[in-house]
Amino acid sequence: MKILILSHFPLAGSGSGTYTRNIATHLAVKGHEVCVIMPENTAHFITPDGVGVYPVFFTDDENNEFIEGALPFNFPCFTSHPRSLQTFYDLTEQQLEAYISAFEDATERAIREFQPDIIHVQHIWLLSWIARKTNIPYIITAHGTDLMGYQRTERFRPYAHSAAAGAKRIVTISKDSNMLVRETFPDCAEKTVLIKNGYDPLRFFPGDVSREEVFAGYDIAPMPHIVLFTGKLTYFKGVDILLESAKLYEDEHPRQIVTLIAGDGDLSLQLRKQSEDYKLRHVHFLGFVPIFELRKLYGIADVTVVPSRREPFGLVAVEALACGCPVVATNQGGLPDIVNDKVGTLVDVDDPFSLAAAIQAEIFRADRAEKGLRAAEYAVQNFSQESLIDFLIDIYKMLI
Repeated sequence: MKILILSHFPLAGSGSGTYTRNIATHLAVKGHEVCVIMPENTAHFITPDGVGVYPVFFTDDENNEFIEGALPFNFPCFTSHPRSLQTFYDLTEQQLEAYISAFEDATERAIREFQPDIIHVQHIWLLSWIARKTNIPYIITAHGTDLMGYQRTERFRPYAHSAAAGAKRIVTISKDSNMLVRETFPDCAEKTVLIKNGYDPLRFFPGDVSREEVFAGYDIAPMPHIVLFTGKLTYFKGVDILLESAKLYEDEHPRQIVTLIAGDGDLSLQLRKQSEDYKLRHVHFLGFVPIFELRKLYGIADVTVVPSRREPFGLVAVEALACGCPVVATNQGGLPDIVNDKVGTLVDVDDPFSLAAAIQAEIFRADRAEKGLRAAEYAVQNFSQESLIDFLIDIYKMLI
């Protein structure tokens, strides 16, 4: 088959970007021809082996890289991205028209040159609206931030409704996501199919990682126990609650627990100030960490924390488990589909006391090593992209 994938984000730096890269890679391994249309703000990007690309270029004012034909603004996001703080909601009408026009041109070119059998679009948003005009069967994966965007403003709702109406199937990534799609687009309820997000087992797996080398790389003094957060520094991720919890467990276990926060976003400065105001001595903001470095952090962490207020899925939880790191997460959104008491702990949203207690319980439990082994095995059995890709392939074949 020939599959054309449309993504609102580059192939790294966001959950949906990682999802796109993962499925494109594994479709190619299965012998299918794959091309991806996605935004980029640098000409020096890396693409998966065996996957073609049709990049739509944008301008990042911070890196001063000239790209001929690039749109004169950065690619927009729902919240933030490590390489862009521009949001869809801030686009002027002129910018929105330019965005749509550029992706329409890229889609027309890809269809003419690649001649896809089917289109797979990420998010019930602008690009899926463009896909509807192609007269090629298409499916959409709803990633959750699109549904948040739908609730935030009416501006993009006509695009979303039109896109959902024309889709042959809408893939949802968790039970909660499936329910939200059905509530938001009731006429499309029968089109939904739940397929969990998968992780790349070649990137995330247990292995010996030197704590001393990792700490030295970030110029951090080694500590006996490590709490890790990785993700966007934005409101729904709940990092502010993690900092409240850190205050509690730092006071109870002085000079014992270090908290590493890997990621960037619109609340970066606010969260750093919160940490300073709380006088947290062992919280370190690492900034954006490339995907190839994440395995090292998961590998040295005693526990990974996902304190989201409502996480559509929670791929970082899966990646952490795959590396043998137990997870403490909130009991909302897609996280209960991933985390259970055999591989981690679920706590209430916005409850720093329960979060701190769960983190300490995971760190100091007597069978932490055994739980880590169970976590890695559980991830392979339930979330490996190698097995989950077959569900997508079956849908493609049926629709073609």
